[in-house]
Amino acid sequence: MFSKNSVVLYKTQPAVVTGADGDKIIISYCSVPATATGKKAVYAEQKVREKDIALVHGGPCTSLEALLSYNDSSVSEKINEAYELLFGDDPSAAGFYTLQDIAELAFGSFEADKSWFILKYLLSSAEFSLSQEQLRSGVIGFSLRTKEQMEELQRKEYERNHAEEIRNAFIERLRQKKLDMPSDAKFTGDIENYALCKTDKCRIMADAGFSLSPERAHRLLIDTGVWDYTKNPYPSRFGFSFSSASEGLAAMPEEERLEISHTAYAIDSDHSTDPDDAVAWDGEYLWVHIADPAAFVQPDSPIDIAARGRGTTLYIPEGASRMLCESCLDDYALGLKNPSHALSFRLKLDGNSAVEDCSVFKTTVNVRRMTYREAEEQKDSDELRPLFEIARRNTKRREEHGAVSIRMPEVHIYVEKDTKKVFIEDDEHFESNQMICELMLLAGEGAARFAFKNQLPFPYVSQEAPELPSSVPDGYAGEFAKIKCMRKRSVGITPAPHSGLGLSFYSQVTSPLRRYGDLVAHEQLRAFMDGRRILSRDEMLERVAAGDAASLAAKKASRLSEMHWKLVYLVQNPDWSGDAYCIDIRGNDALFIIPELDMQMSIKNEKFTLNQKIRVRGTNIDIPLQKVDFITDNQ
Repeated sequence: MFSKNSVVLYKTQPAVVTGADGDKIIISYCSVPATATGKKAVYAEQKVREKDIALVHGGPCTSLEALLSYNDSSVSEKINEAYELLFGDDPSAAGFYTLQDIAELAFGSFEADKSWFILKYLLSSAEFSLSQEQLRSGVIGFSLRTKEQMEELQRKEYERNHAEEIRNAFIERLRQKKLDMPSDAKFTGDIENYALCKTDKCRIMADAGFSLSPERAHRLLIDTGVWDYTKNPYPSRFGFSFSSASEGLAAMPEEERLEISHTAYAIDSDHSTDPDDAVAWDGEYLWVHIADPAAFVQPDSPIDIAARGRGTTLYIPEGASRMLCESCLDDYALGLKNPSHALSFRLKLDGNSAVEDCSVFKTTVNVRRMTYREAEEQKDSDELRPLFEIARRNTKRREEHGAVSIRMPEVHIYVEKDTKKVFIEDDEHFESNQMICELMLLAGEGAARFAFKNQLPFPYVSQEAPELPSSVPDGYAGEFAKIKCMRKRSVGITPAPHSGLGLSFYSQVTSPLRRYGDLVAHEQLRAFMDGRRILSRDEMLERVAAGDAASLAAKKASRLSEMHWKLVYLVQNPDWSGDAYCIDIRGNDALFIIPELDMQMSIKNEKFTLNQKIRVRGTNIDIPLQKVDFITDNQ
């Protein structure tokens, strides 16, 4: 196939076959090209395999020097004429053309000494595209580019040759905040990455004379129309995706489970879509049934590691970015299918609702879903009344042990997907909310005691006792005064009192679908129950620390996202006004809370008194800086 003096392509350069040595081909090529300063070309020989070269021309070639020095100034015109002939009326019908096909059509012949010159031109031409698929087979051939493809190549070539000029023109448009989108998107991407904290600098903003901060980048993107004012950057700034985890959980594995005869109740808000706990009273024991993803998720599996990196499900007004994949809810959430599979905590309580004993079982249970409102309406029913009574006794017990109860306004924020219209409504609170909270605390207390009794390294949650003032005012001011006294909670592997809850032992185990600490607790419990290796203290501590750090970041992203949408709401509702209550006096300033928005505001102290009510409205709303001035109606 490769005769002496044939022309071949070796890697990206031409060569001439000079002979053969067994199954190797000997080629001659230019290893160092001649230079304009007078340095002569250096030629070399090499033995190659047939598959390492592609035939350009069968030869004979006069010499390598003749091959490399050939030139024809009419090549552009001739190649373009050949393209027009091949293009015809229907470019989609055009197929694959060999180098010889194109050369003969353009030049009337195909000669060895001219072959590299023609090939080199075609490789850089806008009209023809080298077929990589054919090249892998050792054949050099081309397909035709469409007119649109040619224009795109020419555009890119122009941009390469005029890059500095184009960039300077963009900078001038940026200064004037009059961009040409979408063509300017190739530059604005750098600003967006900076505004989302994906990079720590933005040269193009600096070159345009703008001071650098993610907030200023955010404002610039709004001012230039690249971002709509509703754009929420905060999940991305904290490294969170707007999408849920992608790796799916397999269907619930088959294993021996205790079949529970009673019906359990999954009671949650009416906008909840991931029920992960259900409760029941069987006349002797309190049962708290929890979703059981640890039936499939193993320590250090890809799903476990990904969940650890997220720390928790990120709840933002736009929706939920779940710690575990969306598809797992059908199989693992409680009450979406019946019977449901659960990891269940059976609690023996004394007359004050203190935990006397806790047992843990793998179970199947029938679950009935119910909203807080529905549970409130049925709290005197035979099924729910015992649960409310247990909760009331537990509240009293905890308060007697120093628990601090805080009730501040809460709102539910909803963003309409297509219009980005924001709705804020009061998050109604019933006794049923408190009932479920109390039963979840009992499950956490029982799990902590179970782990301690069995000497399991476990994620315990603790909190030092607050130093409450001797006199706490009424109303919102009193609730805020208690908040100021609270100590930071701690998550570790050493059990310690949670003074804020009035508990001597506590662990969170009731939300393994959405909290990594709960998931790793379930993994540890299941390993113990199955007789498998449990995580050591160091392993548990490492996981607890990583999950808690990610969870705190998620909470910050959620809090800032909620503030973002509250400000968007005020922009969308310029006539809004609402009541504000004084909750603290700070020197020359008074701090107010606006229950309708669950926002705080500070204004100059005009001899306000605690819990005093005023009417306020928002002005000077700055979304990037998350600032708004609230003024009284008489200002």
